[in-house]
Amino acid sequence: MSQHGHHEAPRRELLPGVTRRAAVLVVGVLLLQLGFVLSYVGAFHSPVPRDVPLAVVAPAGAPAGTADSLVDQLDGLTGSPVAATAYDTEDAARQALADRDVDGVFLPGTGTADTLLVAGAEGGAVSSALEQVLTQVEGAQSRTLTTTDAIPAGDGDARGLSAFYLAVGWVVGGYLVASIIGISAGSRPLTRGRGATRLAALAVYSLVSGLGGALIAGPVLGALDGGHTLALTLFGALLVFGVGALTMALQVWTGLVGIGLAIVLFVILGNPSAGGAYPAPLLPPFWAAIGPWLPPGAGTDAVRGIVYFGGSGVAQACWVMAAYAVVGVLGTLAGSGRATAAEPERVDVRA
Repeated sequence: MSQHGHHEAPRRELLPGVTRRAAVLVVGVLLLQLGFVLSYVGAFHSPVPRDVPLAVVAPAGAPAGTADSLVDQLDGLTGSPVAATAYDTEDAARQALADRDVDGVFLPGTGTADTLLVAGAEGGAVSSALEQVLTQVEGAQSRTLTTTDAIPAGDGDARGLSAFYLAVGWVVGGYLVASIIGISAGSRPLTRGRGATRLAALAVYSLVSGLGGALIAGPVLGALDGGHTLALTLFGALLVFGVGALTMALQVWTGLVGIGLAIVLFVILGNPSAGGAYPAPLLPPFWAAIGPWLPPGAGTDAVRGIVYFGGSGVAQACWVMAAYAVVGVLGTLAGSGRATAAEPERVDVRA
């Protein structure tokens, strides 16, 4: 009996000093660790170009059907590394590159010298893969290929990866702050009013986080063009809030397990599929398919779109993150106050 006259429930121990709760948590961590290894190695161990969108423009004065013939030849390559589309003019193909409809533009010359236009701002991996594929094709036909970066990454943005790192930083901030609030104050708010207060605090944090990330990546470090600070701030705030709100909702309904679920969604699945080191055309089909619908991928696409592509692709990313935010807010408010226990759920640090 304690000093206050209350009986303390005995802890169930599997081994001396090892409670059942601690054992379950250790097993959970092991599963997360193995999932991390499986996802990252599975996504990155063998990058192969698959159906990389490529615009093809026939040289001026070429016979009718030349572009279509080239498209058929490229689409017939072993392994389908490219998905070629004929364009009538070079200007139209360049616009498709700027609109992110294609990842490269193939411009055959009238002699034996051809040109490949790429967008290094999308990350250098796809550009290098396209160059390698077309160089092999050109070599077999005794032709030469010159590659030109039509939309390069900034001078301070090595390999176009700053967008990915900025997005990941925002995502990490979103789920960490929500996790810390849940651990310190209880996974489930006692009332909907308290749940709303947590969401309001998250909104303030998200705005500060969005501004801080935009300033660091832009004016402070010069990794991204500082002229986009406002747009990056607003999108960053949406990204952080969407991630944080969904993490809160997961904790409201599943307790401490919600943190693990957030890590699975945002880190184990989200980071490898985000298009950072290897964009979607180089990833296995599963990771390529889920990337645009998870916060790291949506964030990476949006930041690149804001800084390099005149906003192309940003609308979809905003809709994706708005959906996370709505689900998170509704889930948090719906689950707040539903517990019957007098005390909020807390982590048993003794375990």
